Amino acid sequence: MGVAVYLHQALARTLRDHLDATTLFGVIGEGNLYLVDTYRELPGARYVAAAHEAGAVLMANGYAQVSGKVGVATVTHGPGLTNTVTALVEAVRNRSAVVLIAGDTAAGDHGNVQNIDQAAVLAGTGVTLVQVTDAARAQVELVEAGRRALAERRPVVLNLPADFQWAQVERLSDLPPRLPAELPGVAEDDLNDALGLLAGARRPVLLAGSGAANPRARQALVRLAECRGARLATTLKAKDLFRGHPADLGVCGGYASEAAVTAISESDCVVAFGASLNDWTTERGGLFRSARVVQVDIDPASFGRHLKVEVGLLGDSAAVAEEMLASLEAAGIEPSAFAGEPQEAHAPGGSRRGPDAALDGAAVVAAVESMVPRERTLAMDAGRFLHLAVRGFSNPPLNAYVHSLNFGVIGIGLANAIGAWFAAPERPVLHVTGDGGFMLGGLTEFHTAVREGADLIAVVLNDGSYGAEHIQLRNRELPVDVSMMAWPDLAAVATALGGQGVTVRSLADLERAGDVVRNRVAPVLIDIRLDPDHLNTFVS
Repeated sequence: MGVAVYLHQALARTLRDHLDATTLFGVIGEGNLYLVDTYRELPGARYVAAAHEAGAVLMANGYAQVSGKVGVATVTHGPGLTNTVTALVEAVRNRSAVVLIAGDTAAGDHGNVQNIDQAAVLAGTGVTLVQVTDAARAQVELVEAGRRALAERRPVVLNLPADFQWAQVERLSDLPPRLPAELPGVAEDDLNDALGLLAGARRPVLLAGSGAANPRARQALVRLAECRGARLATTLKAKDLFRGHPADLGVCGGYASEAAVTAISESDCVVAFGASLNDWTTERGGLFRSARVVQVDIDPASFGRHLKVEVGLLGDSAAVAEEMLASLEAAGIEPSAFAGEPQEAHAPGGSRRGPDAALDGAAVVAAVESMVPRERTLAMDAGRFLHLAVRGFSNPPLNAYVHSLNFGVIGIGLANAIGAWFAAPERPVLHVTGDGGFMLGGLTEFHTAVREGADLIAVVLNDGSYGAEHIQLRNRELPVDVSMMAWPDLAAVATALGGQGVTVRSLADLERAGDVVRNRVAPVLIDIRLDPDHLNTFVS
């Protein structure tokens, strides 16, 4: 027989012992207060108080991306939950393993000012909802929520009525063991069709997405590329997976170099491993117009979702690549000459201008890249600055890139960065954002990084505007004043919040910023002032 305890005590121990959740992100309220209070007192458990509920979910999202484990967050009912909607959509579209424990108002408490139909609020987000209706089953349902989040690569919300926290239950110590997921074997006919396309290709490209961004898959894809004479490319989520390999083309899609665009558009066969093939990666299909496409994924719903494919191979990226390699080697297929053709460097740098000239964006990025520790996590926000950041900032370790561009929203990157740091605190986090994004959401959580002692280096590429809107107005020869923003002194604000802020307006300021980074004792914010009319852009 188990020990009789209150449900909030049982759930706290379930989080730590059965979900391996050693970090919990959240904002407290009536619906989750006692759960959090119990959890934070458990040995080996750390509670991180976010400033905003969206930040809590985004921290769990960043944590999940870097750790490979479930990221767990908790909020209270009503506005506590509604504040998370944007963050949940981002996590859904990123296919992140996140569990959100959301307090709910007690059944029948219709007079509660925070009462809302929480299931209806969540209905359009794409999350999986688990409604707790029986306190005795809540522990099992929490464990199942974690398992589903990992298996389905989808956020799961456990909706917990506030009054259940004080229900007496039997603490379960031997919950059902987790069964290993059985991945389907590749259908032989489909594999043969894919091998025929790859073996007959004269200009093959192997494309890796987030589903192939792991050491085993990388090794298998490199060997397969060398066997077949294929070029290698990645989606943005798998950025720098093949960095340093002579066949590497870098990122495929909207942020690709000219050399990569040329090579990929000339390809006659693309085999995509763990990549969704969305419009950003394929340039709305235009990049792959000449290629026959094979898609490898563990989710059959991915096949052809964004782009028509010739063959869909259901299976793990590494295992499928290894099987393809074995078949090609056994058949003695000769490699193509494609990988040996000369190509230009795919990460263009920038030249520094004189001390009195406007700062050159590419040169600034190159300078910051050289001053930040090479072994770091890279977490980027959304914004016009990305055409500089994607090409200029490298991502050396595997599982060290945090993506926050799935919903086209700015301001969510810094909270993701904080969660990522908790997943890998042995290395700093380099967060790159624009001024609009920092003011919209980054500022909210910067003090959380200070309070928690996170090793954070935030770089604000500050053009004093909403950049994408600025260039669209410029392109139509309209006044741009509505897109221009008179922000406060961001470096001073960061310093006031307990961090170390430095403003960069010149090359001399860059050298001072380097000194701050090397000798940092708190989260650093580098506010780099750029001219909005001297930035290249992908906006048409």
